[in-house]
Amino acid sequence: MHEKERELVGMLAKNCTNLEDVQSLLKSLFKGTIEEMLECEMDEHLGYEKHNTTGNKSGNSRNGYNQKTIQSQYGKAEISVPRDRNGDFEPQVIEKYQTKSPDLEGQIIAMYAKGMSNRDIEDHMKDIYGVEASASLISRITDKILPQVMEWQSRPLDSIYPIVFLDGIMFKVRKDSKVINKCVYSVLGIDMEGKKDILGLWISDNESASFWLSICNELKNRGVSDILIACRDNLSGFSSAIQTVFPKAEQQLCIIHQIRNSTKYVSYKDLKPLMADLKYVYQAPTEEDALFHLEEFREKRNKKYPQICKSWDVNWAELSTFFKYPDEIRRLIYTTNAVEGFHRMLRKYTKTKTIYPTDESVKKSVFLSINEITKKWSMPIRDWGIIIGQLMIFFEDRFKNSAAS
Repeated sequence: MHEKERELVGMLAKNCTNLEDVQSLLKSLFKGTIEEMLECEMDEHLGYEKHNTTGNKSGNSRNGYNQKTIQSQYGKAEISVPRDRNGDFEPQVIEKYQTKSPDLEGQIIAMYAKGMSNRDIEDHMKDIYGVEASASLISRITDKILPQVMEWQSRPLDSIYPIVFLDGIMFKVRKDSKVINKCVYSVLGIDMEGKKDILGLWISDNESASFWLSICNELKNRGVSDILIACRDNLSGFSSAIQTVFPKAEQQLCIIHQIRNSTKYVSYKDLKPLMADLKYVYQAPTEEDALFHLEEFREKRNKKYPQICKSWDVNWAELSTFFKYPDEIRRLIYTTNAVEGFHRMLRKYTKTKTIYPTDESVKKSVFLSINEITKKWSMPIRDWGIIIGQLMIFFEDRFKNSAAS
């Protein structure tokens, strides 16, 4: 704090004995400062200062004041807004129909982004600032970010993403007087610099090939020409959709999801030894070795749990993709943990909002949470220098084509 600021604070503090006095003083200073700024704006508009004879017969003059109640972080304040005789004065610091200070809106949006519920925000604004911020007011204020959501969702993307991860997270949303589960699907891309980025989010209450096809086409229309490896859960219809739009992309099913699905109906006493047997399959050094252990597993477990072997057989082509790569790439792509980690953070920010009234409210909440979460995504992922070097060897032609275009 500068010396002049200390002197001013010292002078003001002499008149305050408690927090309410401080609040009242700040409110008074806020009102006085706004009114002084409005007077300066009127001077600029008329071309002469108040009471200056220069304004005589100038064709316009001051014509009293209008009273306006404005809500700010210091509570409600009665502001005197000067008016001119011609009625064409347009104040900038407090616009004609403005009844809230921009900072109040900023604080409400910031609290919404941190995961506070509408009721919590309402109570906070009333207790701290003395401002009545109803749920409808909070909704109207946060609605102002919807154009930002649309702009973010349609922003241009890079031409090539070495690796993308796809997964979904469930939210409860009201629809036709009922509460239904809707899934927000996220696409997390690793760019050429090894940095994570959420490429977009899509809301749906069901999965289908047409739904995933629309997502893939949207990514392509926003500039993505190639994806090297797509890592995903066994999402219905996605495999055919990505083959249609990005036919050269390799697909890797999440091993962790496969294990969860495999052991869903396994009895508790069999679970631990069965998991140990499966570990020999997915931790094998080569695909040949993995297939050998899968046959061993079949001989040992197929009679009691035939659905497990069937599931691994059906999905093997996309479960085994990672075997061809070195350890650094394997550790990155064998699971969708990157996007699941993002969803865990997303859940922390949204856990107080148990039921959303509309899809738009979900988008607002998730978008603001993404802004908070991605602030920390400034560094490349671990071992990226090694990983990108290896990918450039495996996909040499694809990188050359990308550079040429």
